[in-house]
Amino acid sequence: MPLLKYEHIAESLRRRVADGEFGPGDLLPSSRDLCEQWAVSRATAIKAMEVLRADGLVVPHQGRGFVVTQAPLARPAGGRGTGTSRLQGAAPYRRLGTPEMLVPPSHVADALGLAPGLRALHRARLILAEDGGPHSHVAAWFPPEIADACPRLHQNGPIAEGTTHYVRRTTGRLPVSGTDTTSVRLATTAEAELLQVKRPCAVAVVLHTAHDAAGGVLVCEEGVTPEGLWERTDNYAMGQGGVTGPVHRSNLSMHA
Repeated sequence: MPLLKYEHIAESLRRRVADGEFGPGDLLPSSRDLCEQWAVSRATAIKAMEVLRADGLVVPHQGRGFVVTQAPLARPAGGRGTGTSRLQGAAPYRRLGTPEMLVPPSHVADALGLAPGLRALHRARLILAEDGGPHSHVAAWFPPEIADACPRLHQNGPIAEGTTHYVRRTTGRLPVSGTDTTSVRLATTAEAELLQVKRPCAVAVVLHTAHDAAGGVLVCEEGVTPEGLWERTDNYAMGQGGVTGPVHRSNLSMHA
């Protein structure tokens, strides 16, 4: 499906940020400048900026316009349904370790469709709570073909546009469906140390897998959140008066 005009503008600005033309704290072109450059209405230019704002890439400043965000944001694993934005549920985070090709756990390898012993690109982050303490540990695993095609995934620093947009821009593949599997178990010793909790401690584990239009896996993320910091609310219709099936909407909440 071809991009709409405001999506073209947002994609162009996202690429300029990714290429380093605009860095954290830099002011992006004004809506007037965008109107002149792209021959569009002010409403279209503002809509493009709102797309970037929803992605957490820019923030508005009174009297100045939109500037590139200073602090990168990330979300816990899962909850990436249609209508959600990168900003929803997002929080500051800290990158853990260095991205590297590793053999994933068997359940992650199964989700990625990898044969035993094959490696995937591992990137880990620690989502922070409002008080600055740890909230969730998220390990992202990218299949070899994505890792080979997207060299910036191997770099330590955050990707300002977000990995989803970067992978889409680089490979042309975008997520069209996702699977979230939630389970509960006890934290491992390493997880308890990262999340600063005492064992035994229950943790909620969300395994999120994103697929493209052909069914190929783009990424598998495993998020681990300790008890007391994870909550799920489901809103759904209850079949009455001819309603044939439920409509589910899930909301995952973060607590400080």
